[in-house]
Amino acid sequence: MTAPDPAPATGPHGPVAALVLAAGSGSRFGATKQLAEIAGRPLVTHALDTARAAGLWPLLLVVGHDAGRVGGVAGGDVVVVQNDEHASGQASSLRAGLVAAGSAGAGAVVVLLADEPGVQAAAVAGVVSAHVAGADLVRTRYDDRPGHPVLLGRPVWSRLRDAQGDQGARDLLTGDDVVHVEVDGPAPRDVDVPADLEALRRAR
Repeated sequence: MTAPDPAPATGPHGPVAALVLAAGSGSRFGATKQLAEIAGRPLVTHALDTARAAGLWPLLLVVGHDAGRVGGVAGGDVVVVQNDEHASGQASSLRAGLVAAGSAGAGAVVVLLADEPGVQAAAVAGVVSAHVAGADLVRTRYDDRPGHPVLLGRPVWSRLRDAQGDQGARDLLTGDDVVHVEVDGPAPRDVDVPADLEALRRAR
């Protein structure tokens, strides 16, 4: 892989990687929702393009369900991480991604979800800026609720070893050491069911 131009984002512990979680089965959606298209592109590529626009590097994509097809649309600049335990919940994907991030020499990861195409590069830049200023737990807070992207600096990764199920980093992000980055507007919409996708298509 070659690094992007301009220079990739770097924090106090090293490069800031993108960690895109795309391993779920999409049971409520009824199909592999990561590959459902909006604006002519699969959902998963929206998250990756946002990471690229924000200068994150390396780009890590955690896959599980329908791994070959989901990983196949990622692009040659993406490290595809296989999570064989994806059925146990999002926490397993987060752990697999952090192992890959550590192996790649990343000092922090920005966590993005494959089913939230509305996340903007400016929000990613906001959490990275907070990390550069010294924070290792950063979360965006929209007008209606907290949301993604979330940044996890290397010093806190060990605190996620025991995360289980779909909780991911949720418990970690409720502590007093979390720095919130304010983002104007409502939190990006998740695509959980086909009606969510249709609503996003109409909004565009």
